[in-house]
Amino acid sequence: MSETNTDVARQALEAVPSIPRDAEGPVFREPWEAQSFAMTLRLYDQGLFTWKEWTATLVAEIKRAQEAGDPDTGETYYLHWLAALERIVAEKGVTDDPTLGRYRDAWRRAADRTPHGQPILLDPNDIEA
Repeated sequence: MSETNTDVARQALEAVPSIPRDAEGPVFREPWEAQSFAMTLRLYDQGLFTWKEWTATLVAEIKRAQEAGDPDTGETYYLHWLAALERIVAEKGVTDDPTLGRYRDAWRRAADRTPHGQPILLDPNDIEA
């Protein structure tokens, strides 16, 4: 049976101490950060990976970014989180790198045409085969 969102979020905070947080729990600067966090919790809850696997993947992505020059100021934390999420779903066979790339490009095209402050809507035409 699935655990409650609160229980899974609490487990994530315990397993991944680097998650930005305040007294009430995780904090996010942008909606996409919260969505990435929520997707990770959902995939964990469905048994795709353990917190140990997640932490190792996240640490590897942060290390890779630092080696490439990321200043590690905390502002890019959820970019690393998202990279780890993409990496682990590809490693687990849920998707593959070309599919991830197509969706990444589709969202970029949708964002480019969206006026500032408006919701980004993905159109089926944005996804190129």
